[in-house]
Amino acid sequence: MGKTFSKPEALSDAYTHYCPGCTHGIAHRLVAEVIDELGIRGRTVGIAPVGCAVLAYNYFTCDFQEAAHGRAPAMATGIKRVRPDLIAFTYQGDGDLASIGMGEIVHAANRGEKFTTIFINNAVYGMTGGQMAPTTMPGQRTTTSPMGRDVTTTGMPIKMCELLSTLETPGYIERQTLLNPKYIKKAKKAIKRAFEYQIAGKCYSFVELVSICPTNWGKTPLESLKWAEESLLPYYKLGEFKTPEEE
Repeated sequence: MGKTFSKPEALSDAYTHYCPGCTHGIAHRLVAEVIDELGIRGRTVGIAPVGCAVLAYNYFTCDFQEAAHGRAPAMATGIKRVRPDLIAFTYQGDGDLASIGMGEIVHAANRGEKFTTIFINNAVYGMTGGQMAPTTMPGQRTTTSPMGRDVTTTGMPIKMCELLSTLETPGYIERQTLLNPKYIKKAKKAIKRAFEYQIAGKCYSFVELVSICPTNWGKTPLESLKWAEESLLPYYKLGEFKTPEEE
């Protein structure tokens, strides 16, 4: 009987540190599968800043760099400008990218830097203790919003795909999710397309993945999947927001 499913070569054999039910592992696998399928592992460099994915260099077999909190886009910019033949991607969470790293990501996209961003949006700070993130939903409880996010004082959750898609600079912007196999298939397609645009030297590419964080949400994995479907997806609409062909 032939083998129909195997571990991607771009993933190591290391056990991850992620909590039970966390969807970082799914995102890692999708990125690794795309790297393998495109045959780019030997010239790919990943960059992960502070956050749950800070140890990603242990889980991928391509080259990896660790950046200061929020500064992965700056490092990716430097790598691509010095070595444009390399394939660079940043792997960032919502607290990192949409808060301390907001200036970095907006200006990198506006400059049209030719790297790819994989953005994990689980509506909370993960590694640092479950604090409210820029993407936390109205009324959502976190360690720094125990009564629920009050939008009258903190504003509404930031929609990064919508924000970046307003830039005049050509780019590829898409949001998908990892809540079930149907969505995961679409997420992989988006990730592959993002890397293909980079390989072709066309534009900056950004893929947001709506994810779950059972530990910091205080829910079971199944409860988290249900809550994300009911609360996150109506606000964070899935789909393609921008392609370079539209410019």
